[in-house]
Amino acid sequence: MSKIERQGLTRRALLARSAAAGALVVTGAGFLAAPDAAWAMEVSVISEHQMATLIQMARDIYPHDRIADQFYAIAVKGYDADDKKALVEEGVAALDAAAQAAGHADYISMGWEEDRVSILQAMEDSGFFQTVRGGLVTGLYNQKDVWPIFGYEGESFSKGGYIERGFDDINWL
Repeated sequence: MSKIERQGLTRRALLARSAAAGALVVTGAGFLAAPDAAWAMEVSVISEHQMATLIQMARDIYPHDRIADQFYAIAVKGYDADDKKALVEEGVAALDAAAQAAGHADYISMGWEEDRVSILQAMEDSGFFQTVRGGLVTGLYNQKDVWPIFGYEGESFSKGGYIERGFDDINWL
């Protein structure tokens, strides 16, 4: 066992992390990558910080431990647009200001979900919150890759309907 492995970091993990860090340096600004480098997205209109804040906000509004951040990123990708820029700038600034008033650097750096949710509850009547929350309903739950996580098989019309496909086998009711 090498010294690196004894410290909790395998050689494979070290190489993977250094490759991910190198990729971020090469791509430059306007590129948002997950900490585990499993997904990445480019932003062109809003900043990386604003997109990361939107992703965290989406996760706080509709928290699902089994759904990866990439699906939340897909759900809020539409806010990286010219017509949404002002809304996002003002909304993220309000989130960050509330976090700073609570003694944190910004919304993302708040470690406890409970603290972030209290900020969201205080601003739930704002246009920004309502727009993002409403967009998440379809943006997150209409992704076909998310459906199996919830046990939803999709529409049944093309498969003959629900009656012949286990309509009466609901065991939790």
